[in-house]
Amino acid sequence: MNEFLSREEKEALHAQQTDGSGGEDNIQSADAYLSPLEQDALGEIGNITFGSAATALSTLLKLKVDITTPRVTAIPKSDLYDIFPNPHIAVHVDYVDGFQGINLLVIKKRDAQVIADLMLGGHGDPQEEELNEIHVSAVQEAMNQMMGSSATSMSSMFNRFVNISPPSVDLFSLSEGKGEELLTEDVFIAIMFRIKIGDLIDSRLMQLLPIWFAKEMVAILMGTADPPPAPSPPPAPPVHHAPPPAQHTPPPVQHTPPPRPAHPPAPPRPVHNAQFSSFSPSDVAASGNPNLQLLMDIPLQVTVELGRTRRQIREILDMSQGFIIELDKLAGEPVDVFVNHTLIAKGEVVVIDENFGVRVTDIISPQERLQRLK
Repeated sequence: MNEFLSREEKEALHAQQTDGSGGEDNIQSADAYLSPLEQDALGEIGNITFGSAATALSTLLKLKVDITTPRVTAIPKSDLYDIFPNPHIAVHVDYVDGFQGINLLVIKKRDAQVIADLMLGGHGDPQEEELNEIHVSAVQEAMNQMMGSSATSMSSMFNRFVNISPPSVDLFSLSEGKGEELLTEDVFIAIMFRIKIGDLIDSRLMQLLPIWFAKEMVAILMGTADPPPAPSPPPAPPVHHAPPPAQHTPPPVQHTPPPRPAHPPAPPRPVHNAQFSSFSPSDVAASGNPNLQLLMDIPLQVTVELGRTRRQIREILDMSQGFIIELDKLAGEPVDVFVNHTLIAKGEVVVIDENFGVRVTDIISPQERLQRLK
């Protein structure tokens, strides 16, 4: 844990520990919150998921990335101010499918600068002291690839679809009050990894999880989680009983001879109940439109639009190599996916083996497509 601090900061913390004023000795063992079995399970989850994340980052940076077996501890919120006295970078991720929880990843600011420089084609020796918007976007894309690969590993491990929101990258400087809104718990479970990127980075990164979220993941992995409640059956339709016939005294019957019919009455015709064939749901599905199968092999043009802009003719003619065209979308916004010039989905740009791709995050409903046609 001390590797998050500089030498001077370590000496200051050591002085605090000797005089009993606090410091790293306030970092609690996870035994107070998790059993040894739960700690081992969390370590194995982190080992597998961040091993996959290291592979994704290695492909992205074209450098060897190693992440060692993690160590599980517990950290009170108040002690995070001592552990992170200098500005760090916090990567905040929300699970939107498979789990309902948050994941906070804290890395050194210098490590984030090196990753951003490598992402932008540099050699990993940035000279800037601050992260600008381009560097933040580069770090965000690297973390997106890492956490996306981690979510894929979790899907296989937990046998359920796991999806995350696009990660947000924020400055984590508690001494300046930046990032305090991310600390929503009094005590966090800290999973600490050692990360090495080529010969450029030999550092630590820390994953902070709420205790309830850590215990929920372990319970699902070990099969001890409570199953989701079964849906309640729909209420039976109310039965309306006809009221009993009113008791009344029949009127006196007058004996009047019936008139003689002009023709003899016709004999009664036989009446039978109509017979219908029963249909099962599979029969209904099989009776779909067979002509739809004829359309399955028709190729469609899929286009991904990063953004749009309008320019005057003189501006188009003045374009030259290196000219930058500003689009009408902000960095990090989802891109539009068109099929035959019709918007059907939105997604985020990813990199797969040196190729660009799009991870679909939202499907446009048929009702919305009809409204766009109007």
